[in-house]
Amino acid sequence: MTLQKNVEPQNQLPKTQADADEPTDGATKELPVGVSPIHARIEELESLPHRNPVLHWVAFILSFVSFILLLSWLIGARGPVPTTWILFDIGLGVISAIEFFTRSGFRWSGGAYLRTRFFDFVAIIPALALLNRGFVIEDLWIWLVLVARAARAIDRFLGDGFVTRNALALVEGFEEEITDRVLERIIARLQADMDNAAFSHGVAETFVRNKASILQRVRAAHPQEGLVPDLARIVGLDLALERAEERTYDAIVGIIDSEEIDSAVRDAVNSAFSRMRKELGKRSWLEHLGIRRKAAK
Repeated sequence: MTLQKNVEPQNQLPKTQADADEPTDGATKELPVGVSPIHARIEELESLPHRNPVLHWVAFILSFVSFILLLSWLIGARGPVPTTWILFDIGLGVISAIEFFTRSGFRWSGGAYLRTRFFDFVAIIPALALLNRGFVIEDLWIWLVLVARAARAIDRFLGDGFVTRNALALVEGFEEEITDRVLERIIARLQADMDNAAFSHGVAETFVRNKASILQRVRAAHPQEGLVPDLARIVGLDLALERAEERTYDAIVGIIDSEEIDSAVRDAVNSAFSRMRKELGKRSWLEHLGIRRKAAK
């Protein structure tokens, strides 16, 4: 029975490294160790290709007009909505829906894009066409759409993903600050206990308890056959060597169980803790706040 080889189709281009790194359908991309889902989502938002500046500003103008249209009715007389306004709001909703569902975020990760840009999705609703239709808590829905349209206009003006990225950065910062505070307290407690800790004494006690077994393994490594070992046993050099090994072992244990070694170990551990506290002092989440404009791709 012959094994079939995996042969690449001849009518396809060879796969690039980017194609190999891209997750296939149904497969979830595993996060690197130590990277939170929020941080990974922020990195994903920053890596998305941005649109042409002309399309970007057209989208901002349309989103701003839709916001002003609904705001004008809310702060006005709130009478019957003119048919022209309703048709205009529906037209803006259709254009916004096309603009929303054809953005690069859906090609990258549709589910994550929709979840983190829910305000964008709510802003598409033609609110003026739904007025006076008897909906439950109609006024609340109108205000929700107005807030969503305001967020969308800000997002379009300050850059693609501005609202989502900054909101996620604040959540990441809140999470990071809590985690850092807990770790700082743990490290401070450990450093306070370091002055009373006797590291070398504990190690020396372990060596004392295992003295017999360690010396036995050392003696087992001595040559047992031959002229020299036989002569050593005849004249008693093997016993003298064993006593010398015991004295050397006791001397080494005495050196380990000393204040100098204990101080050296304490300094090394404290140095590691100090580096950890410096790393905790860095606020990496602040790097994701603010306006970030990238060239169109």
